[in-house]
Amino acid sequence: MSKSAEKTVTVAALKAQLSAILRAACRGHSVVVCDRDTPVARLVPYASEAEPLTSRMPTRPWGAMELPGSLGRPLDSLAALREERHSPR
Repeated sequence: MSKSAEKTVTVAALKAQLSAILRAACRGHSVVVCDRDTPVARLVPYASEAEPLTSRMPTRPWGAMELPGSLGRPLDSLAALREERHSPR
């Protein structure tokens, strides 16, 4: 399989051409999905021969972990969420 340049599609094109794009992925092609010229996702071919995820044993017991201290001020999570949603990107 030769490595070809990634195709770029918009979210609307992905919705309209999903079956064709999935067939291209089955053939080994990658697709970058953009929302208003901003890449948001990459659709890549599935590789079943990939190594499985492995986990390791913890280095210390759960109770030995120290939690971070207080911020020293009250935290209004709703105000923080509103501020984040109204900030320019």
